[in-house]
Amino acid sequence: MEVIGEASDGHNALKKAIELRPDVAVMDISLPQLSGTQATQQLKLACPSVRVLALTVHEDKSYLRELLEAGASGYVLKRAAAEDLIRAIRLVAGGSVYLDPHLAGTIVGTLVRRRSATQLLNGNELSERETEVLRLIAKGHSNKEIASQLNLSVKTIETYKTRSMDKVGLRSRTDIVRYAYHKGWLQNI
Repeated sequence: MEVIGEASDGHNALKKAIELRPDVAVMDISLPQLSGTQATQQLKLACPSVRVLALTVHEDKSYLRELLEAGASGYVLKRAAAEDLIRAIRLVAGGSVYLDPHLAGTIVGTLVRRRSATQLLNGNELSERETEVLRLIAKGHSNKEIASQLNLSVKTIETYKTRSMDKVGLRSRTDIVRYAYHKGWLQNI
């Protein structure tokens, strides 16, 4: 790895990156005169092959989104260890995307929660049998009662229950009742 240029502001960073065409440009977000986001956007237009790794103190997801939309291939926090920065540069140079682990966990957690909330309202991933089992559980039936009613084994009912709960992001019988209420299954009780 070789450093081929440095700049102290956004205009010079953009000018040098266009002139030197590095494999990876490590770009600070908070640059004077031209922000790192603007410099990244202009650099990607002028030199699409130059990969940009954002280096920043900002842990706000909005900065991350802005930079990724501008064309950055990675986002690493300044508080990261030197080894993390080097790994990030290598990954970005190799064509991968790098997100600082502190932010990646937050992003993934947000997506999982969003997906669970959508599934809670939609629930369209459930099979007919899974739906039937959840309805009966929500109405207060035990696994044994449901097995008898559907002419299935208790083990099979437990499998349907577990699978359907996983699909729609439910953790308890209380969640099942809430889910059934949102779906309108409990109105005729």
